[in-house]
Amino acid sequence: MANGSSTMTGRAAGRSEGIAVPATVLGAGLGGFVDGILLHQLLQWHHMFSGVDPPDTVPSLQMNTVGDGLFHTVTWLCVLIGLGLLYARVTSSRGRLWSSRALWGWVLVGWGLFNLVEGIICHHVFGIHHVRHGPNQLWWDLGFLALGAVLVVGGWLLQRSGRPVDLCAERVASPSPR
Repeated sequence: MANGSSTMTGRAAGRSEGIAVPATVLGAGLGGFVDGILLHQLLQWHHMFSGVDPPDTVPSLQMNTVGDGLFHTVTWLCVLIGLGLLYARVTSSRGRLWSSRALWGWVLVGWGLFNLVEGIICHHVFGIHHVRHGPNQLWWDLGFLALGAVLVVGGWLLQRSGRPVDLCAERVASPSPR
């Protein structure tokens, strides 16, 4: 039994892998919501398919709106999946909790990965839309990728500074006074 607990302690010491995948998926969904709400809806810089079918007619705007809706559905599913996985990890952790730094660090990693993947695939490979269409669209697209890289690096550094707390180990290490 001592070997199993020391292995667990060695593996868990100072690490936040237990929430890496759930928080990264959650971050990708939240990053997608920021993109969709801010860039698609509020600023109206682009729609999902505005690079292939500019929304300058009612039928084209309708098609782009459907594309935005599908995009929001995928981001919503990422948030739900991330929350479900996170809940499963936290409830099965047997007293192990993660700091806010670990959680938010991985969320930022997910948001940054969303920007990098979506930016490369949608803006550069397929060209289905750009961050902001016009004469400087390449610079807007590169800025979006740079923001993604900064979020990944910043999130990685933030999560490394977070440490899990094992509530069960603390109870065993410091017995209650009689």
